[in-house]
Amino acid sequence: MRNISKVIIHCSASPEGVHYDVEDIRHWHLAKGWLDIGYHYVITIDGLVQPGRPLDRQGAHTRGHNGDSIGICYVGGVEATKARKPKDTMTADQERALGKLIQGLRVVLGKDLPLYGHNEFSTKACPSFTVSQRLPWLL
Repeated sequence: MRNISKVIIHCSASPEGVHYDVEDIRHWHLAKGWLDIGYHYVITIDGLVQPGRPLDRQGAHTRGHNGDSIGICYVGGVEATKARKPKDTMTADQERALGKLIQGLRVVLGKDLPLYGHNEFSTKACPSFTVSQRLPWLL
């Protein structure tokens, strides 16, 4: 197993309320020439947690931080208007699922993994909120 020291939260940058799943995102990433989906988990708008890239394989989600992190992507992150501006679209189902996933990963890996947003390592808006403000109960 890789040495995992953190979890990085992402959004799919897809419109609010539109259903996508792990296979959709895998298709997007393969179309870019990637080897597989870049995230280890995807959380659909109804709160279903879907496995992506295996945990023992380095992700492709945050430049400079893929080797020691787990990438989790929630579906959404932009408004449904034509402008597609960043927006916190995480549903209550997604938030509950994320909480359960983080708790499970901490148990399985035997450590209190810190959480970050992609925007803490990049100039991107992703995940369209500040993790410490939106998810303080998970920190």
